[in-house]
Amino acid sequence: MSLQALIFDVDGTLAHTERDGHRVAFNQAFTEAGLDWHWSVEQYGQLLEVAGGKERIHHYMQAFCCDWQPPEDVQGFVADLHAAKNKHYQTLVAEGVIPLRPGVKRLLQDAREGGIRLAIATTSDLPNAIALLEQTLGPDSLDWFETIAAGDIVTAKKPAPDIYNYALQQLALPSSACLVFEDSQVGCQAACAASLRSIITVNDYTQHQDFTGALMVLDGLGEPHQPMTVLAGVGAADLADEITDYVDIAFLQGL
Repeated sequence: MSLQALIFDVDGTLAHTERDGHRVAFNQAFTEAGLDWHWSVEQYGQLLEVAGGKERIHHYMQAFCCDWQPPEDVQGFVADLHAAKNKHYQTLVAEGVIPLRPGVKRLLQDAREGGIRLAIATTSDLPNAIALLEQTLGPDSLDWFETIAAGDIVTAKKPAPDIYNYALQQLALPSSACLVFEDSQVGCQAACAASLRSIITVNDYTQHQDFTGALMVLDGLGEPHQPMTVLAGVGAADLADEITDYVDIAFLQGL
């Protein structure tokens, strides 16, 4: 079946939001709440193995705060802490300190011009995803995407396939008509579980993860002046001498 839609993860895929965005915002929320917690760059990389911000806080409390007495309403405490983190994150985004990764805007525009439909499937909260899109692509960019599946719209987070199954339902397309862009192992697993083919663009946190099942693993989408590197995937060795410097719709259709 011909390519009809591209589905994008957000954090780490569209932009390097994790280290200098979400991690910083979490630490600001901890300080604001009078907690002595601090997530270092290295520790946050380990915590990213848990998908979802609230889930990450729960995991941290259970794994690293054995001597800390949690409040009686743990769920409410985590929800409030996460809401404060989101506020700080959106402030960081509004300040323009988190740019899109190279090639993202170009590929999105290429898809729109080529009649390829677009969707988002992320564990990030919807307001966070919207803030990043509007800041980096403009206020009309929300109309570029037929569906923005985000946050708690499904119960099970990645690596469960639920968010991708939801996006497919909204698009009313079979998985064979779509390609997914992800950056992490849990995202790759979620896409595979939904029978979707994925292209992985790694970052510093995810470059050594296992991407079994991915169609291709790249160091980024590339630009004419900033060539991408094919790290692994279907026909990677054969493509090495023939591949273009960047991912565009013609390249994706050729896969």
